[in-house]
Amino acid sequence: MNLYLGIDFGTTGARSTIIDSQGTIHCETEHTFANAQQSELPSVWQNALWAVIEQIPPTIRNQVSAIALDGTSSTVMLCNTNGIPVCEPILYNDARGAAVTEKLRAIAPANHTVLSATSSLAKLLWFCRGGAPVPALFDGWGGHGGTAPTVFLHQADWLAWMLHGKLGISDYHNALKLGFDVDTLCYPNWLTQGIAGAATPELPQVVAPGTPVGEVKAQVGDRFGFPRDCMVCAGTTDSIAAFLASGVNSPGEAVTSLGSTLAVKLLSHTRVDDSTYGIYSHKLGDLWLVGGASNTGGAVLRNFFTDAELDNYSTQIDPAQESLLDYYPLLNKGDRFPINDPNLQPRLEPRPTDSVEFLHGLLESIARIEARGYQLLQELGATPLTKVYTAGGGAKNAVWNAIRKRYLKVPVETPIHTAAAYGTALLAMRGAMGI
Repeated sequence: MNLYLGIDFGTTGARSTIIDSQGTIHCETEHTFANAQQSELPSVWQNALWAVIEQIPPTIRNQVSAIALDGTSSTVMLCNTNGIPVCEPILYNDARGAAVTEKLRAIAPANHTVLSATSSLAKLLWFCRGGAPVPALFDGWGGHGGTAPTVFLHQADWLAWMLHGKLGISDYHNALKLGFDVDTLCYPNWLTQGIAGAATPELPQVVAPGTPVGEVKAQVGDRFGFPRDCMVCAGTTDSIAAFLASGVNSPGEAVTSLGSTLAVKLLSHTRVDDSTYGIYSHKLGDLWLVGGASNTGGAVLRNFFTDAELDNYSTQIDPAQESLLDYYPLLNKGDRFPINDPNLQPRLEPRPTDSVEFLHGLLESIARIEARGYQLLQELGATPLTKVYTAGGGAKNAVWNAIRKRYLKVPVETPIHTAAAYGTALLAMRGAMGI
């Protein structure tokens, strides 16, 4: 039997899922990251990679014919030409790129996806400016500084290199926020000319997600018992992997992630990019995955209620009855999507004494923000919404889903699979089969 391994690197740990060609799960493993300094992360990631593989039974590992891996979007690092980290990685949410905003705006087109302090390109420019001293820790890796050649990689690129040994390969999902042009499938002139310099790191070669890159290295295959012809395929980002897991494949279908924040992704015939709202599109075959994210979401709910209270109070809400409370639930000021206002104040008043009534108002208000988000995507040219699948912790709340259905005016369902590792396993399967 041919089996397919997907490995997901999220913010708190690594997970693996192994499926067969029918999508049936044969094994799942998990490894939580140890608490570590940022400079220690390469070792933490490497240990996690080997740990999630080691937990897979040998009888399953020896049937794996393809592997793919996802990582957090815009988590990046510099390595030497041997793949050894030369400084600490910069995480997805690290905004030190704000220091190079002027340079970023000077080289990138107006309204481009890269125009964010947390984009991969902003971090690359920060590296190029000499903002990456080499800690002594990296002497242990064989790291070095100075003017020696370096390679710029995303987290998923580096971890996949550990499996296939071909340094400097990325996918166009991870490379989107680096400035890679998914229309022409090359780096645009404004990017290559804008970063040109003696100490500029080498940019990764970019291929389509799922593209077979190379067989598993002999030493990795021998250690874990993978077949000699086990293929490592180009990966993706963790959020897109979760979207792939949902099974959405028709334009107009979407996935809302109700986690700490609210994120929407809509499969569309047309591409939509608008940096003022944080909206950008990933290429998915001949279609586009259009997305945006609001700062509202589950973190606000947990600020006021325990999980037990959320469960208890939700059952006392009539989802068919509209709440008259009009909130904009935020923990701190500012939102970008669907309202672009860095000074937008949280609106959580008036607060009724009845906790059930207060929760009803919060759930209904977040549902309105979600509906407005999808409306905005369509106003900007995306394919009209036909169905929404729900992922994240909020997917378990049936009352909230019923409220959201009333606002979205389309079916709201919970997908069978939501784990990013499952989506990455699907990517490995499709890559191996040439789908």
